[in-house]
Amino acid sequence: MAVNERDPHTGYMTTGHEWNGIKELNTPVPRPVYFFLITTALFSFVYWILMPAWPLGVSYTRGLLGIDQTTTVENALKQSELQRAAWTKRIETESYAAIQADAALMKIVRQSGKTLFGDNCAVCHGLNAKGSKGFPDLTARTWLWGGNPETLAETIRVGINTDHPNTRVSEMLGFGRTQVLNRAQVNDVIAYLRTLSGDAAKTPVPAAQREEGAKLFAAQCATCHGDNAKGKVEQGAPDLTDQSWIYGGDQQSILDTIWHGRKGYMPAWEPRLSATDRKILVLYLLDLQTKPQ
Repeated sequence: MAVNERDPHTGYMTTGHEWNGIKELNTPVPRPVYFFLITTALFSFVYWILMPAWPLGVSYTRGLLGIDQTTTVENALKQSELQRAAWTKRIETESYAAIQADAALMKIVRQSGKTLFGDNCAVCHGLNAKGSKGFPDLTARTWLWGGNPETLAETIRVGINTDHPNTRVSEMLGFGRTQVLNRAQVNDVIAYLRTLSGDAAKTPVPAAQREEGAKLFAAQCATCHGDNAKGKVEQGAPDLTDQSWIYGGDQQSILDTIWHGRKGYMPAWEPRLSATDRKILVLYLLDLQTKPQ
């Protein structure tokens, strides 16, 4: 193939390269390519002059605009703190009812509360706050010490069975382990509890066993759980007539609870979370209970 041969179809000169009958044309670079190359070079040059760009060992060229990312971030943080201060002050000073009635504040509570709950509470209670075996469902409206805002705030502050001087204290005796009740008596109590929670409708309980269980309950359990088994919030004793069971409501789980006893634990959050953070958590939990279950 001859060099500088002109291709008869396109009119372009050839380069002299040929492969399998195909000749390479010496086509010019498209003009738009030159345009974008020049534009990019000009942009780079202007950027180098105006913006921080070139390293100078321990420093860098500052640029004519004097833009500093450190200063930018610091200003953004200051602005964020100013915005946060406005609504945190309201949450600190306003009542629970007033905050719950303010749609704008509750929007902030839902956003901040979700983050606080996810970072501190979800490991035990789950991201949806529905708990798991050994950790209560916080959306079920069943509270050991009561569910009003002030009571919830105090429980979060001091925890349960912690080393906090004002901690909530709750423990259930292991009636079988300590030989207060034998296996047959424990089964009688379970049979009685099943009638209270409605489970006996599925599998009827013999009247004699139910009556014996009622007597044992009155003698051993009513002190904490009440004569009607509805629980006592002043002692943190749960209601045994509903379907909400922290450790499970099946026969074996209830047997394990009565036989071995239970002693739950929740950290005292006062050392870790501020009063405002704890208040936001209370509002967040109360808001979860207002949503359809």
